[in-house]
Amino acid sequence: MGGPVLTEWFGKANLFKLDVYESLGGYSALRKALLDMAPADLIGEVKKSGLRGRGGAGFATGTKWSFINRDAPGPKYVVVNADESEPGTSKDRYIMENSPHMLLEGIMIAAYAVGANQAWIYIRGEYDEPYRMVMEAIAEARAKGHLGPTPFGKDYPLDIQVYRGHGAYICGEETALLESLEGKRAQPRSRPPFPAVKGAWGRPTLLNNVETLATVPWIVNHGGAEYAKRGTEKSPGTR
Repeated sequence: MGGPVLTEWFGKANLFKLDVYESLGGYSALRKALLDMAPADLIGEVKKSGLRGRGGAGFATGTKWSFINRDAPGPKYVVVNADESEPGTSKDRYIMENSPHMLLEGIMIAAYAVGANQAWIYIRGEYDEPYRMVMEAIAEARAKGHLGPTPFGKDYPLDIQVYRGHGAYICGEETALLESLEGKRAQPRSRPPFPAVKGAWGRPTLLNNVETLATVPWIVNHGGAEYAKRGTEKSPGTR
């Protein structure tokens, strides 16, 4: 799932359906993360993989996860950048339309790793079909219990909400996206503080791109070292 076998998977079946996704190993990474791995180990595997952010900046994903103080009191959030307003770009749309559960699984793994119980997908307002398919996938995951108070029997509540953007190109910048998510005018914030310290609603927030998170389940199942065998020394993986 994700990363090296993304295209291969999409050629096999309609992965937007939960039963098909699970028949091919879907949500096994989430089960493994929740039941067999400590959050620090998850972050360690992502660091080992060398995965870099797929939203354009290319920042080391595992390092970004480690900036969140998991033990800080109060809520923490995961926010997913699905705005994809760059002209001619549709890589995230491709994932959301073909395998939204792979994205949801990556989001839930990230949330557990950083100590968040709530995630938000900030999706481009013009993406009607991806929005519909992501919402259907969330409903399926809730009905199955993957999203809810005890996913796979783990006492760790997880939930994902979707927020539709308003067509503002600037929301590709993470702090402008957070302003919009809070219902404010979309304009970048001065930094520091960075979102890892003061993000959505003033709380520690992890903000990752759709493709970045959709790659995470494969890394959890196969290990960071296996993922790092691909790509280049400074940019391991499939990009």
